[in-house]
Amino acid sequence: MMPRVVSNFVSNYMREVISIHVGQAGVQIGNSCWELYCLEHGILPDGTLLDPNDGSSGSFTTFFSETDYGRHVPRSIFVDLEPTVVDMREVISIHVGQAGVQIGNSCWELYCLEHGILPDGTLLDPNDGSSGSFTTFFSETDYGRHVPRSIFVDLEPTVVDEIRTGTYKKLFHPEQMLTGKEDAANNYARGHYTVGKELIDITLNRIRRLADNCNGLQGFFVFHSFGGGTGSGFTSMLMEKLSGEYGKKSKLEFSIYPAPQISTSVVEPYNSILTTHTTLEHSDCSFMVDNEAIYDICKRNLRVPRPSYNNLNRIIAQVVSSITASLRFNGALNVDLNEFQTNLVPYPRIHFPLVAYNPLIASSNHELLSVDEITKSCFEPANQMVKCDPRHGKYMAVCLLYRGDVVPKDVSAAIKSIKTQRSVQFVDWCPTGFKVGLNYQPPTVIPDGDVAKVPRAVCMLSNTTAIAEAWQRLDYKFDLMYAKRAFVHWYVGEGMEEGEFSEAREDLAALEKDYEEVGLDSNDAEEDDEY
Repeated sequence: MMPRVVSNFVSNYMREVISIHVGQAGVQIGNSCWELYCLEHGILPDGTLLDPNDGSSGSFTTFFSETDYGRHVPRSIFVDLEPTVVDMREVISIHVGQAGVQIGNSCWELYCLEHGILPDGTLLDPNDGSSGSFTTFFSETDYGRHVPRSIFVDLEPTVVDEIRTGTYKKLFHPEQMLTGKEDAANNYARGHYTVGKELIDITLNRIRRLADNCNGLQGFFVFHSFGGGTGSGFTSMLMEKLSGEYGKKSKLEFSIYPAPQISTSVVEPYNSILTTHTTLEHSDCSFMVDNEAIYDICKRNLRVPRPSYNNLNRIIAQVVSSITASLRFNGALNVDLNEFQTNLVPYPRIHFPLVAYNPLIASSNHELLSVDEITKSCFEPANQMVKCDPRHGKYMAVCLLYRGDVVPKDVSAAIKSIKTQRSVQFVDWCPTGFKVGLNYQPPTVIPDGDVAKVPRAVCMLSNTTAIAEAWQRLDYKFDLMYAKRAFVHWYVGEGMEEGEFSEAREDLAALEKDYEEVGLDSNDAEEDDEY
């Protein structure tokens, strides 16, 4: 008799179940489950019943509790160690020197178009809920204006003045545009020791104000060039200070690396090696691009015969937009700021991923490319944004960030196909190698720009030993000049010790060696150790 009593009891009374959703996958599955439960039981998004008189929904008390006000609340817990999937966290962008400021101008122009923000900071459509996650990059004022969480800093005012008087002059807060009175004259020492010292305190003060306005600061994006005096010297000092004040926060760099044939100054190799040495322990991940590689992409893919800096910067902005898309929009597979480091940086010093973006096709071209085609194109040497051949090295990690009309099945098929290619070799100690991000927000393009609007795109970030080619090239140029002590007096005259040159060069030689060692197969490394 007893079992029948229990059976009757259970059939007459429902017992509750608590759902616990853990981590990105668990939280996203939970979101889909509760969406479906609500539809099944006729529960609206605010928890009220579609038809309060419908008795068929009575059994939902197993999964929902009912408040005194007739609202139905899921019996569930959503838990994640970082809040990106549950909510959004803020990122502060810092644009340093001419290159950093000009790239910043192109990036914010694109962000505004993507989020429907007008040049004065107001929303194009205040009722459009799709842009809600832009609080990662924008703060909202009491008057409904959206202000970039950014700082623009240059030791001389010309380039920043162009923004102060340009189309987006009302978008940026005037206090976030910082300029000095004299430039660094392409001299790392002036940016780091003398002229830069006058601007560092006010810059840090402005960053503190921005950080105080964040609920949960996730980290910093720092945009600069390796070759300029401000981009190299001031940035390296700033990175040291940020490490001191915000030690646990991520610091990611977007750096313009010296091109093999095109040079903006004779002393680029000095500035580049000095800044790399100083920032090596303070930067978590540095995405490098060189102007020559992007010039070639502009000429070949976009059919722009004589590309300007504006053309180049808008391409870089597309890359930055793809990298930051999952921080600004909800996606199927989000990539958090910390995940870039976790998945791309096997050792702290080996943090210079190669960047590729596809498709970049002329606006007159209406060719539609598949997921497989755009993925394979990213592995072609001609599409890398630093002049080096990835076929000459081994991959340690690859991060593929897709956006737009892309489904997981197509991505899996594309990756499976890539793994069969002999030209794509991975180190034997990291056989998996692929991290994928999926974001359904399609790529946005600048109206009347060079780039065609496409339904899907991919940005590839790859940590490969092939990047050592670029360091070797730079070290060689440094050695040619330093052997004759050419131009060294300009640096020493600004308070720098000559010993810093040899110290920096030794550090870069060690970096070359690091890349050589991680590229060795496990068996080779063991044999070397025994020997």
